[in-house]
Amino acid sequence: MKSELIQQISFKECVHRNQKVILYTFPYTPELLKGFRSEFPSAKWSRMHNAWYVKDSTLYRSRLKLPLPEIGDTWLPKLYEHNKAEFIKFRNALTQKAFSPNTINTYLSEFAQLLVLLKNHPIDTMTSERLNSYFLYCIKKLKHSEAQVHSRMNAIKSYYRLVLHKETVFDHVIRPKPHKQLPKVLSKQEIAKLFTATKNLKHLLVLKTAYGMGLRVRELIALKVNDVDMDRRQVHIVSSKGKKDRYVHFPERLKPLYLDYLKAYQPSVYLFEGQFSEQYAVRSAQSVFRNALKKAGINKSSGIHGLRHSYATQLLEAGTDMVFIQKITVAFPV
Repeated sequence: MKSELIQQISFKECVHRNQKVILYTFPYTPELLKGFRSEFPSAKWSRMHNAWYVKDSTLYRSRLKLPLPEIGDTWLPKLYEHNKAEFIKFRNALTQKAFSPNTINTYLSEFAQLLVLLKNHPIDTMTSERLNSYFLYCIKKLKHSEAQVHSRMNAIKSYYRLVLHKETVFDHVIRPKPHKQLPKVLSKQEIAKLFTATKNLKHLLVLKTAYGMGLRVRELIALKVNDVDMDRRQVHIVSSKGKKDRYVHFPERLKPLYLDYLKAYQPSVYLFEGQFSEQYAVRSAQSVFRNALKKAGINKSSGIHGLRHSYATQLLEAGTDMVFIQKITVAFPV
């Protein structure tokens, strides 16, 4: 935010129409209003509060240097006191284990849904029989898939292991047989159509980088400008899945597009940045891919992760050794 705006705008947290928002007030001048609307294009006017407001989000809190909420805080008001304390213990244990924020968020969400159902029944007194009843409820009543049930089991088991040190409770918990689903793969012809249909320079580089380097979507959006070594034709993938670093090859054919992109967009930190120079969002990358599929007339229900599967599959079809493919797409020591 520009310094002159910082000095003249005041803000406060508020609840507006059952939604947490940040209110902005400032002395009206045409110049200030123009600057504010330029910096906060999504801001809306509230007659009730006689002020502008934006949704209370991590992005705006970071820009305003407000304290960020801890992962899982939104669940706390829904929990009874005893289980709320256990929830916080579990969050602290996951943080101490240095799990990624995404993993912590997933585990806490899965765990909290059981706590909400339990109400004031203490989670730390659950037996194997009660847990089996709960997971059966997830399958029969909530219609969860095998993958969803496995995710919830893994989260709750981690609580018993890290907090209660009673992992043996799960020795008698019945796991559903996993359903092994084949990944959606695009053909070379479909990949070519996808690229041809994408006219936006940034979006095209997003797609070609994901495909040409076989990246996961979170690896893609976490790329920083300094991670790309053009002299060595290598890209450093930092703290990937399992907190492992690796190098991937920078495709020579990507160089002209990459240089044009740097010149046009001039990213400062992350290779792909959002509107306010923050890290590109997963949903934005997914949206780029879905829109490209639609424009290319490709009728496949796949996410951007499908580009990674397509990359590995086409290497395999070209006769590349499977062990080599695993090394370059999973983890390679740096």
